[in-house]
Amino acid sequence: MRDLQTGVMMYIDVQVIDVNTCEPVKDMYVDLWHANATGVYSGVVASTNGNSKDTSNLDNTFLRGVTPTDKDGVAQMISIFPGHYAGRTTHMHFIGNYGGTVLSNKTYSGGSVAHVGQFFFDQDLIASVEAVTPYSTNKQTVTLNKNDNIFKQASASGYDPVMNYTLLGDTVDDGVFVWISVAVDMTANRDVNAVSTLTAKTSTVTTTDINDALSISKVGGTVLLATFVPIILAIF
Repeated sequence: MRDLQTGVMMYIDVQVIDVNTCEPVKDMYVDLWHANATGVYSGVVASTNGNSKDTSNLDNTFLRGVTPTDKDGVAQMISIFPGHYAGRTTHMHFIGNYGGTVLSNKTYSGGSVAHVGQFFFDQDLIASVEAVTPYSTNKQTVTLNKNDNIFKQASASGYDPVMNYTLLGDTVDDGVFVWISVAVDMTANRDVNAVSTLTAKTSTVTTTDINDALSISKVGGTVLLATFVPIILAIF
């Protein structure tokens, strides 16, 4: 998922619970993606996403990954802490896929989408990360959680979209462990469109609006699977 991107190491633990049964959801393919330390998404060419003239970014897949939940409904990935971009607070996207097929080239195809959402981070944690390089080189306007419209929607009705966290050392430079539990309606089937499609030969853009980038880059109609790395950390 990191693909050589630099930044504060972030160990991610997401647990998915069936809202109708209160049981863990096994074999949901959790799809996570976010911007890099300077606020740029891979697989997107847009005026508000870094250098809009750099069409090679369409072929990039950094900071995007998919991995299945285990018997406890838990999916784990390793990434870097997200950067921000103008108009949005720091966040990470989440899609919950189920019922698809894992192909021989380690991609995931077909199935349905039970959930589309975003995770957010503690404001003090964001400030600490933004103070270190390469985040400190990002000169885009900062939007606080309280001023982000999607954060306001996600935190309505008593729901808390902010990930729990603990530092893995004395400072953020040592890395951060983040975790959250999500209740998902497994009877739902959401419509999701990819911002671009990456095939063996070329990339096809379906939108140039960064705000439409609500789905992962796809490879021939399939999604890239993240390499699973077990994380042995206790949650208190």
